[in-house]
Amino acid sequence: MQLTHENVLNILPDRKADSHKGDYGKILLLCGSRGFTGAAALAAMGALRSGAGLVYLGVPESIYAIEAVKLTEAIVFPLPEEDGKISAKAIPIIRKQMKGMDAVLIGCGLGQSTGTMAVLDAVLREFEGPVVVDADGITMLATCPELLKEHKYPTILTPHEGEFRRLNIAAEEERLTGAMLAARELGCMILRKGHDTVITDGKEYYINPTGNPGMAVGGSGDVLAGILVSLLGQKIPPLEAAACAAWLHGAAGDRCAEKLGQYGMLPTDMLQELPYLMK
Repeated sequence: MQLTHENVLNILPDRKADSHKGDYGKILLLCGSRGFTGAAALAAMGALRSGAGLVYLGVPESIYAIEAVKLTEAIVFPLPEEDGKISAKAIPIIRKQMKGMDAVLIGCGLGQSTGTMAVLDAVLREFEGPVVVDADGITMLATCPELLKEHKYPTILTPHEGEFRRLNIAAEEERLTGAMLAARELGCMILRKGHDTVITDGKEYYINPTGNPGMAVGGSGDVLAGILVSLLGQKIPPLEAAACAAWLHGAAGDRCAEKLGQYGMLPTDMLQELPYLMK
């Protein structure tokens, strides 16, 4: 199945006159590490530009000041770190922050270490709501896929082709078949990025028609992850949220390509186009 712009607008929740910021999702992002501040900022802005009411971003304390300056609309907070990455000592703080959240994103620029693995484990075991796992989070899960069974709520993985192959499940199958087999085997949803992005829970699926090669640039996937966690926080059902996120992300990229050309467009340009697709 493919979505159209009309489908997406019909799925998006109405913004009621008497609503407040708490009605549109409280989102927690655990992203970023020393040298990868952009990934966290782009994910947070993706969430904000797609309608999230409150966006909380936890980052290693050494990059807190950078992120706090970059992000004037997100609530950025520092976490204990080791070698520039979030450490296991951050888990008690994260545990408190997860209470009352509607959705969590973990992985964008997170880095791979024993500490970040412990944080991923804690999120999947303890958070009572949908979780998006991206980038380094997927790579760590590939070494310990049984962690997915600890999360009793929807989990969505957003791998590019390299990350999908690291999962080592149906990697040689045709894209749709492989994604559906992996989703069933892992017990999660898969958003397999690339040309004709596949979104599936192992039973139903969407093929995304939007997007172009100009989006093949670092940071593009971080924006997508932010859009997805935002839509989950707004209580859109997970499979539809993932399909809408892919459509919006690709359509924003298509608007950029039309205006700027595919060679010079950037993820920050896509962020600027998102609001025009959701009005």
